[in-house]
Amino acid sequence: MKRRRHSCTLWLLIALLLLALAAIVVGEYAPVLAEQDYGPPSPALSGWQRFSYSVRLLWNAGDLTSAPSPYAPEQVFVIAPGESVVSISTRLEETGIIRDAATFRIYLVWTGLDTSVQAGTYRLRSGQTGIEIARALQDPAPADAVLVVLPGWRMEEIAAALGTSGLDIAPADFLAAASAPASAPDFLPPGATAEGFLYPDRYTLPRTTTAGQLVSVLLSSFSLHLTNDLRDGFALHNLTVYEAVTLASIIEREAVADEEMPIIASVFYNRLAIGMKLESDPTVQYALGYNYDQGTWWTNPLSWNDLLFNSPFNTYVYGGLPPAPIASPSLAALQAVAYPAQTPYYFFMARCDGSGLHNFAESFEQHKQNLCP
Repeated sequence: MKRRRHSCTLWLLIALLLLALAAIVVGEYAPVLAEQDYGPPSPALSGWQRFSYSVRLLWNAGDLTSAPSPYAPEQVFVIAPGESVVSISTRLEETGIIRDAATFRIYLVWTGLDTSVQAGTYRLRSGQTGIEIARALQDPAPADAVLVVLPGWRMEEIAAALGTSGLDIAPADFLAAASAPASAPDFLPPGATAEGFLYPDRYTLPRTTTAGQLVSVLLSSFSLHLTNDLRDGFALHNLTVYEAVTLASIIEREAVADEEMPIIASVFYNRLAIGMKLESDPTVQYALGYNYDQGTWWTNPLSWNDLLFNSPFNTYVYGGLPPAPIASPSLAALQAVAYPAQTPYYFFMARCDGSGLHNFAESFEQHKQNLCP
């Protein structure tokens, strides 16, 4: 009986020694492993906290490295000023954005990110991991989105800019709305798209703006800039607003410098007056559409076959103005159409110095002399 007790005591001592040894090993290496996976611990943590938190982080790693739902939609999450990390973590778990509030809070404390969580409005997805959510909480998303529409862009280029604007609008939805505006202004003919009338500017908009609302905002901005002075100038040249914007869109794509726009406008007016084709490269580029090899909507350079491309937009093939605008013109281009320079020029060609400026000519013979060597 005594031998059995002695044997049990011995095994108990061995077990305790092994447990102590295991504790020492875990205590020594758990923080090291946690640091490898989650970064260095906050200097504010005590030795016991580093040990305790590292073990829990390693044990519950899946709660931080796996997303609750890979395909969940984006959610708006608001953090109030002074809200505690415990409250934030609990609400994140309740809304399904993170897997486990306790593990998430421990990660914040381990990294020290708990001290820099910012109050504000966030757009978060449960398709993000806990680590990604923790980092996202350091910088709240602005309440509004910013969309910049550049002069000379066609509708597809505006659609492509939506992805970085902060607006939750699919490019296809925007193009559909712009192709058939819900409330068309009086200057848009029946059935016309909004091409050319999506005014170039910097827009600050609510992130909840829909595709239809965005098109309305851009059209309204154009209407605000369409002054009576511009309308009178267009009328002096017997142009409707739609025709004037069509011509302005061509000038926008042709000119690099605003100061040349009235001169380029005079060239096109002079050609129209004698029934001469406009022969403008941007109209061909618009007709050709997207160039996958070059990654652009504006093919450059154009080949001889390109110039023969059969499209009503191709002003090398068809006389007069194209049937619709090819891009969004700037105010400078609209003013150039309303009040062009008075010149004898019928031709222009880009200078050979790479400046983007042009040499102008009265005759084709002079025009040929402007060719680059």
